Amino acid sequence: MSCKTIMVHVELARSNHHLAAIAGDLAERLNADIIGIAACQPVKPIYDEAFTDGEVVVANRMEIDRELKVAKAAFRRDLAPHCTPEWRGAVTYLSLSDYIARQARAADLVITGPDIGGVILDSTHRVNIADLVMEAGRPVLIVPRKCKSLPLKNALVAWKNTREARRALHDALPILQICEQVHVAAVAPEAEFERARQELSDVVRWLAKHDVAASHDVYDAHGPDSSRLAEISADLGADLVVAGAYGHSRLQEWLLGGVTYDLLLNPKRCVLVSH
Repeated sequence: MSCKTIMVHVELARSNHHLAAIAGDLAERLNADIIGIAACQPVKPIYDEAFTDGEVVVANRMEIDRELKVAKAAFRRDLAPHCTPEWRGAVTYLSLSDYIARQARAADLVITGPDIGGVILDSTHRVNIADLVMEAGRPVLIVPRKCKSLPLKNALVAWKNTREARRALHDALPILQICEQVHVAAVAPEAEFERARQELSDVVRWLAKHDVAASHDVYDAHGPDSSRLAEISADLGADLVVAGAYGHSRLQEWLLGGVTYDLLLNPKRCVLVSH
């Protein structure tokens, strides 16, 4: 697998300099092209018998066009030291996650910020990151807002023998191949340590065949897996976490909290997830 096109989700009315910097650096290291993508839903016209608030609709469309123009100029300016990116900006009645997921047909990797959450926020500008990860059919790299770079000195692969984790590991190969160190970690109760070690041995051998030298270890399970993963990431000084998305039912993830939920809504470091 190779990564030759990176799609960057550009948020309107917000600085995306950090995303552009990370995308530009990754593109140079992977010899990849970049596509910037931004979208917004228009306000829905208000109908009251024969009355339509046309002025609001027109003003809203003009504001969206202005935001798209500003975002395009800023994104290309930020990426000027690296490349001249392609640009896709749109006004759409689709959900923004659906629109970007459909456009991801042109990319190998999607880069975005975390889900900002909250029902009181303006949904016309909001991309539901959970929906994007579920729909994209591509790996999604989620970059915390305060993250300015991705040095790829130490990557952590969160292993669980599920379809999602296997998919994430495969999708992450191009990035893992340029990491300085890769560590594969499994969290398990003590009674399952031997089984987990056998799985990790297979994973590490598979990675070696794809030019990724990796270490591995099994960690005792205590407390929520998400908290344990955060502890391991911090102890290792990982700047990237690779994980499968939604190992359990989606309803359980959102109601009870889980690894996927924490990685999407409140990542402390860059996270590459696949579904």
